[in-house]
Amino acid sequence: MKYIAVIGAGTMGNGIAHVFAQKGFKINLIDTQPAALDKAISTIQKNLDRQIAKGVISPADKTNTLSNITTFESIENGVANADLVIEAATENSNIKKSIFSAMDQFAKPSCILASNTSSIPIAQLAAATKRPGKVIGMHFMNPVPIMKLVEIINGKDTTLEVTEAIVSLTRHIDKIPCVVKDFPGFIANRILMPMINEAIYALYEGVSDAVTIDQIMKLGMAHPMGPLQLADYIGLDVCKNILDIMHEGFGNEKYAPCPLLVQMVNEGKLGNKSGEGFYKTTAVR
Repeated sequence: MKYIAVIGAGTMGNGIAHVFAQKGFKINLIDTQPAALDKAISTIQKNLDRQIAKGVISPADKTNTLSNITTFESIENGVANADLVIEAATENSNIKKSIFSAMDQFAKPSCILASNTSSIPIAQLAAATKRPGKVIGMHFMNPVPIMKLVEIINGKDTTLEVTEAIVSLTRHIDKIPCVVKDFPGFIANRILMPMINEAIYALYEGVSDAVTIDQIMKLGMAHPMGPLQLADYIGLDVCKNILDIMHEGFGNEKYAPCPLLVQMVNEGKLGNKSGEGFYKTTAVR
């Protein structure tokens, strides 16, 4: 694989583009919003500067990485030459299925179609294409340039050849692939989100305050970030969406979002990106 297209220039998309471009791949970064593309390139530049300051890369590496990224505002043009397309749009099944249909239409027949989804079943996305055997999940962790894990999700029709190719590619960019089956939430969020939800219930029921709940998990369980702080970082709307998907997918009430989480999302308290969640912060724009 030489040419990789990434659809969605947000936090995950620009991070994915960054790591592949830094490893010498030619990246087509696609977003319908020019402002999002501009912000993505600016973010990548800042993250490369941090790597230079830490002595991880040289200024020449930064130049080469940026030269490997080309931006596009249309899927049709952006995926035409791609060997792999990674969809990194918002965690909404209808949006993702629409993108997968377009990816399938405009990408060459040999191209693998991957999704960075954190919870939506791969089978749903594959059903929007005529190449279900070439559809797979590549769930990167945030922040992508730092986190080593890539959760690789096999759909029911994903071929062994495609899985092996993606596992090999993941190792090539110095990430660690962990292959799982296609169930709602996969492994990472199937375990993480109920823990976050339970922490929200503890706050909702008045067992303790947010700082204490987080401190207990950091000091007692060696978590680098408490569950409520992590929820703010992820985005409370994203947490709710993932829980809703698992609740619907499994039909089990244990995955239902806590009423406090639902209320906060309805009030626009989404965490770091809105400036207020379980903690007040400077909004990330």
